[in-house]
Amino acid sequence: MPYGTVNAEQMTTQSGFTLGAGNASSFKNRIINGAMVIAQRGTGTTSNTFVNQVDQFQVASNSSATFTFGQSSTAPTGFIKSALNTNTSAITLTGTNYYQIRNVIEGLNIADLGWGTANAKAVTLSFWVYSSLTGSFGGSIFNGSANYSYPFLYTVSSANTWTQISVSIAGPTAGTWATDNGTGMFIEWSLGCGSTYLGTAGAWAASRFQGATGQVQLSQTNGATFYITGAQLEVGTVATSFDFRPYGAELMLCQRYCCVLTSGGGNAGPYGGLYASAAGRVWYKHPVTMRASPTLSGTSGTGTASLVGVGTANCTVANTFFLPEISTWDLTSLSTSSTLGLPLVYIGAGILSAEL
Repeated sequence: MPYGTVNAEQMTTQSGFTLGAGNASSFKNRIINGAMVIAQRGTGTTSNTFVNQVDQFQVASNSSATFTFGQSSTAPTGFIKSALNTNTSAITLTGTNYYQIRNVIEGLNIADLGWGTANAKAVTLSFWVYSSLTGSFGGSIFNGSANYSYPFLYTVSSANTWTQISVSIAGPTAGTWATDNGTGMFIEWSLGCGSTYLGTAGAWAASRFQGATGQVQLSQTNGATFYITGAQLEVGTVATSFDFRPYGAELMLCQRYCCVLTSGGGNAGPYGGLYASAAGRVWYKHPVTMRASPTLSGTSGTGTASLVGVGTANCTVANTFFLPEISTWDLTSLSTSSTLGLPLVYIGAGILSAEL
């Protein structure tokens, strides 16, 4: 698939250039789910705060902007999915207001970059974008402490046309960059930004810039659309072919940060057994070890358990305990009593999150 070769801040489109295959042997792309193929939570949520509808990608906003964000099947050749943000208001952002698509990379996945040292490596960010608006769009990379950033601009010349973008960035020799399981860096594509967080494109700054001066403010246009896919961050000054990983491998990478429990039949959700006539304990072994002990959302204090050989029973979720490897639930007040030790499955949808 053709890619563009550029110097820092020089933006390119699809035609007229070819990129090499690169020389990375594994995990060339530090962005997880850059092809937007995993969407465990579903799609199409409307909000004006923080929305994680495509795994590892989030619309973050502290403004009154409203939008829908989710997975789309509109994609350039070679891809099958994208993330789509549709603006559903017309807002001029001021001061410290922001509105952007965000990707967060764990510190362990950028530790080898040496950022913040004299040996900092250059990186190249590349992606495909399709928008109903044209002009110079903005974005930024900044550290987990949100006090050292690199704003950038890129050009979309044709509306509703897939355009491939590439930005090469010199490695920062200053700033604090996490190398543990905390937040290593933010990558943001700005959809609107107040002046406080707009900086000059093309240079590192000891400030929290989330967009670039002169950028298109998509937030000001009701109905404006912005699709993105093929997002890749790699070592070097040249963007190479997209690092397509097997679907199962990409899903497992996503499940380190988010694991969705589904409601349904007797084989769904956490399983365990009765330890009293109306009480039981169930366990859920996470598909992969999560980044940290997760939190559970999307469930209430009551639920339904499936008792093998007996049927379903209403219950109360009394206690929960979560570790990176496993989660447990105590179920009490089971409406159907039965033999001690009888296997049971807790039927309840929920999201285990260890997101950054």
